[in-house]
Amino acid sequence: MQEQSIGAMLRAARQTAGLTVAQVSAATRIREAMIHCMEQDDYGQCGGAFYARGHVRAVAKAVGLDPEATVHLYDQQYGGPPQPMPASAVFQADRKINLPERRGPNWTMALGVALAIVVVFGMMRVMGGASDQVRTGDVRAASARPSVPPNTPITETPRPTPSKTSAKNTVTVRIKAKRSSYVSLHDAEGHKLFAGTLKAGKTSTWRAPEKVNVLLADAGAVTVHVNGKRVKGLGGRGDVARRSFGPPKPQSR
Repeated sequence: MQEQSIGAMLRAARQTAGLTVAQVSAATRIREAMIHCMEQDDYGQCGGAFYARGHVRAVAKAVGLDPEATVHLYDQQYGGPPQPMPASAVFQADRKINLPERRGPNWTMALGVALAIVVVFGMMRVMGGASDQVRTGDVRAASARPSVPPNTPITETPRPTPSKTSAKNTVTVRIKAKRSSYVSLHDAEGHKLFAGTLKAGKTSTWRAPEKVNVLLADAGAVTVHVNGKRVKGLGGRGDVARRSFGPPKPQSR
């Protein structure tokens, strides 16, 4: 065994067992290219002696060789097992890490900034007060009452009194519905006073100047009073009536 290399031993054992490189790769989870290199005694792709010993042990077990004996032979041919590394070397830092020194707050700078803010604020208050005095000096107190020259009586504009003629020209129409019926009223200028159904038992009154035009869809369903007097002869049940009413006529003396 000492005269034969590790790679030659692994290849011969694999061939004797009737295994292919692909089958050994599937059993050991080692890449086929790496197994070919190991059979050629090339362990450069194993990632170091530590991993190479593990690959040799796994392949030897897969092809039917004694794993420990094969690894022992590998150590004899390639310089022995790796020396144990002390824990201090593993956990020792490669270089010193300089941590920034934690300093306390710079109270001198903070005090200077606070003092500058106070000075600026005080100057703004002083300048603002002076500007307020300048503005208020030119403004006169406003009075709620308008200024009136002395010795001038204050007179109020008299409110217009309702003219008697306007009341005389007003037309008053009162309609009472005995049955629900459609009613439409317009003033002299054509403005609509009312247009809709006047429900049974309801009485409504409208006023307009000069003239009121009335449309009754059922003249027999309503009672009409104009200027306090009942209007007769509008029509019977189901008759459509159109009438225009004016203001009351002045009584002769």
